[in-house]
Amino acid sequence: MAKRDSSADLVGLLTIEGQDLAAAWVRQVSGSLGGRIGTAELERELREMYDALVDALRQGATDVHSEQMSEIRALLTELSRNRARQGFSPSETAISVFALKQVLEPVLQDGTADQIRAYLQFNGVLDGMGLFAIETYTQTRDELIAAQAEQLLELSTPVVRLWDGVIAVPLVGTLDSARTQVVMEKLLQALVDTGSEQAIIDITGVPAVDTQVAQHLLKTIVAARLMGAECTVSGISPQIAQTIVALGIEFEGIVTKASLADALKLALRRSGVDMVAHEGAQR
Repeated sequence: MAKRDSSADLVGLLTIEGQDLAAAWVRQVSGSLGGRIGTAELERELREMYDALVDALRQGATDVHSEQMSEIRALLTELSRNRARQGFSPSETAISVFALKQVLEPVLQDGTADQIRAYLQFNGVLDGMGLFAIETYTQTRDELIAAQAEQLLELSTPVVRLWDGVIAVPLVGTLDSARTQVVMEKLLQALVDTGSEQAIIDITGVPAVDTQVAQHLLKTIVAARLMGAECTVSGISPQIAQTIVALGIEFEGIVTKASLADALKLALRRSGVDMVAHEGAQR
């Protein structure tokens, strides 16, 4: 019975002092975030959470995962996801919850024993809310990082249409299994979309190739052949050539050219395009 009375005592204090406590909470969080969130947005977030929290406590909530805290979880999820997208740190996200402790402490300095006991129990609720916020923040950041990595893969692996029936994939930077898989998928899809029969994989900008990457490239070329397209690999550097030989990787039956220009000339000849040198072009 005493537990219910002390909890009711704290709820009564939070209700009576609600406007002042919520305003102090907003000021505390705003200061910690350096004004990087608009006051109106921050006030809306925290006042909604304050009202929902008081209501949950009035219903006897003692754990953030309880049914009475469902609205709190929804508000925390929205807040944490926004903080992650806005580039705030985990600490800055957590302070949005924990700052309420700092706001309540001065108010309860002269509180009754029941209020102080209830406050200590309330601390456990706030700790759970803070952990929930950090977990949601971390999950959102992981999703953002994964999405950005996928976008970078897409951007760093363009498929260029050089001529009717001729496409090229100019690769720059380090190749790994994930990226070579993207190369294969984009190249094969481009062959379907453009109806091309000639494809060039240019690795002039690739500093190194290991066994796994070479195998992926070979599989890409075989897959393109199965779709009726011929592939040419261009831009193999002396270092990469030595590596391929040292690793014993067989490029038998695969046409290679020193430069993208040479590969394009070959692809055009295969496509039946006559190359005519203009007089004076070599001057």
